[in-house]
Amino acid sequence: MLSYILKRIALMLPTLLGVLTLTFVVIQFVPGGPVDQVLAEARAARGGGAEGGGYSARRDIDAKQLEELKALYGFDKPAHVRYVEMLKNFAKFDLGRSFMHNKDVWQLIKEKLPVSISLGLWTFLISYLVSIPLGIAKAVKEGSKFDAFTTLLVLIGYAIPGFVLGVFLIVLFAGGTFFDWFPLRGLTSDNWAELSWPARIADYFWHLTLPLICIVIGSFAVMTMLTKNTFVEEMRKQYVLVARAKGLSQQRVLYKHIFRNALIPIITGFPAAFVGAFFAGSLLIETLFSLDGLGLLSYESVVRRDYPVVLGSLYLFTLIGLVVKLVADVLYVVVDPRVQFGAAAK
Repeated sequence: MLSYILKRIALMLPTLLGVLTLTFVVIQFVPGGPVDQVLAEARAARGGGAEGGGYSARRDIDAKQLEELKALYGFDKPAHVRYVEMLKNFAKFDLGRSFMHNKDVWQLIKEKLPVSISLGLWTFLISYLVSIPLGIAKAVKEGSKFDAFTTLLVLIGYAIPGFVLGVFLIVLFAGGTFFDWFPLRGLTSDNWAELSWPARIADYFWHLTLPLICIVIGSFAVMTMLTKNTFVEEMRKQYVLVARAKGLSQQRVLYKHIFRNALIPIITGFPAAFVGAFFAGSLLIETLFSLDGLGLLSYESVVRRDYPVVLGSLYLFTLIGLVVKLVADVLYVVVDPRVQFGAAAK
């Protein structure tokens, strides 16, 4: 296994380099860079309006000012020089400084993490704590009315877009046409620091209730159906029939013999699902409920051509994704010792 892990780590480097290189090359051909963004905003502030964008705004400043702006953002250097500098900085985990926020990218990501951690952690826990027991129950009662009814419910939840459900919940429960029961901004109230700890916890979940419903409701279907189908497949195998023929009870057969084998695909997906829930982000949900998280940061950085944030966050998330994939593979052999990485690597 050690040989396999070392080979996988060695393969991470060209993969990471390929992702960064492709993104950097694409960025060079995207019109309306940060210099043009600043020029367009300056022109609009002077009353010239945004018509014509950053390109026409170049006519309103002299060449010296334009060169100073390029030097400020590092665009006075050739692309290949900027590319090499970026790789050197990333090797030291220096993600650069945001053009738009004038802050270190690390600092920006840390500021947005509380929202992403809150949404990701509870989405992950609720999804798995509901989907796995529900999937097992559906497998045991396959073909029953319970199986059909719960399948209909999870598929309806999967079919409803999260932002549509969010708008409905806002209208119904958050000061819209009907009730004003839930807040619409932030993770906590303005007086959160003045509250007692039980009140703080209640306030925190009070703010998270509607966003979590919107995100979680569509995540039940895939995990529930995967759990059900995996258990049903295992229940039809020969070793289960032999265990039942020996007179073992249904519960003993289910949880002693079937459970471990059936959960292999689910358990090995834990790391990826866990990190994905944190960093995938939900731009529309964050916008609807005024939650300033990584999803909104990523969108704004692309729109405003904030390249250090785009490249820095991409580097960080790609690296985390590669490590998580390696952890998932190692976890697979821990759960199922029959898997031999040495044979697969040859």
